[in-house]
Amino acid sequence: MRKKVKKAAGIALCAVLAGGLAAGSFEGVNALTGWNSSSVEAASSNKENTTLLQTKSDKKDKSDSSDESDSSKTKGSLDVSDIAAEGMKSVVAITTKSVQDVQNYLGYYGFGGSQGYTTQQEVEGSGSGIIIGKNDDSLLIATNYHVVDGADTVSVTCIDGETYEATVNGYDEDKDLAVVSVALSDISDDTMDQIQVATMGSSDDLKVGEQVVAIGNALGYGQSVTTGIVSAKNRKLNSDGSEESEDSDAVNLIQTDAAINPGNSGGALLNMDGEVVGINSAKLASTEVEGMGYAISISDVTDTLEQLMNETPRDKVDNHGVLGITGMSVSEEASQYYGVPEGVLVSEVTEGGAADKAGIKAKSIITEFDGKRVRSIDELVSRLEYYEPGEEVDVTIEVANGDSYKEKTVTVTLGENPDADSQDSKDESKDDQDQGKPDDQGDGNQDQDEEQFGDSTDSLLQDFLENGTSYERYYNVW
Repeated sequence: MRKKVKKAAGIALCAVLAGGLAAGSFEGVNALTGWNSSSVEAASSNKENTTLLQTKSDKKDKSDSSDESDSSKTKGSLDVSDIAAEGMKSVVAITTKSVQDVQNYLGYYGFGGSQGYTTQQEVEGSGSGIIIGKNDDSLLIATNYHVVDGADTVSVTCIDGETYEATVNGYDEDKDLAVVSVALSDISDDTMDQIQVATMGSSDDLKVGEQVVAIGNALGYGQSVTTGIVSAKNRKLNSDGSEESEDSDAVNLIQTDAAINPGNSGGALLNMDGEVVGINSAKLASTEVEGMGYAISISDVTDTLEQLMNETPRDKVDNHGVLGITGMSVSEEASQYYGVPEGVLVSEVTEGGAADKAGIKAKSIITEFDGKRVRSIDELVSRLEYYEPGEEVDVTIEVANGDSYKEKTVTVTLGENPDADSQDSKDESKDDQDQGKPDDQGDGNQDQDEEQFGDSTDSLLQDFLENGTSYERYYNVW
């Protein structure tokens, strides 16, 4: 008999995305019952800040040899069923809903040579989260940024099957982390009796070969448990799945052969003491690869999580504040090619507007808004949707200084939106841009760029303005 073996074309890094399970593609979250009752444990806190609940071994004096001896004797004394029973109390299923543009090709060969059309469709996604704290008002849950990215609504389902609406407190896109909160006033007493705050362990103390347990909302079916070992530590990967050097700014990852599937993102990776040592994040997927999942090392992101826990939750506002600029995105590719900082290049400042009053000038590049990284005009507009007119916000800009850039932070008092139809105008301008060819876009705007900017001392910036096509332009004032 002749057997044919087909080799896979390559390896792709598959982040376990919230949007990976579209509307109608998953069965929902199973109600889980029968768990032993235990009241939720609050993380250590003071009047202003909430912190993560650390293990006793982390808090003890390092010189206390007797405690250290006792800890080593009991380390890893639990079995997987014990860890699952306790760990599930601290893990929630996260469901998101968002509206996305979907291309419809039914009319592609229809009457009149139609090229199809775009419709909007509500998409439902799933992920996981870890209960990491509780303050006077809210239950705080850690997850991955990609789980809640672009979500219009977020809800969490606890171990008892009850579902509650959640709000995004804050997020760090670079570290792929987010914290969402649920108002304590919304949570029933029965649920509070069955959930608990997770205890944080030390990912630094993990050893290669040590057994770990992963808990999460795999495929959106509800909580499930997988187990494996620590395959490697301190891995750093880029979006293509290629390993990066130790000097890279990428977050440290724990490699494990415990199964990490879509929906597991944001779930807990636990050591054999039931302590959280990682936040499940991604996996390598290929016919040539098996058992290569990754979790964010908890010890490396403790400070980030505590910062996100203490941020003020925000909801979208109907009439949000504006900066009073016209800008264009400087993509990562354009940044690397032209040597211009990635962010939003300010092409025009509205006279008397919020940015103008704060001292932001044309040719400045906005890189952060209220402490959050900004990579595109879309991202900047999305952030503005959560801020009221009149609010003061710190904006970080890069200012051309010869052939280099100087960072500067200014405080902007957001202005009123002068154009009630600005959103519609923005959409129209995007449609016009999408329909045009890159060459047409560059030719049509070159004269305007030269008129606005003149002879810049920054030749790289001028080169980008004259030749760069990897950016978006909005002619509206946002």
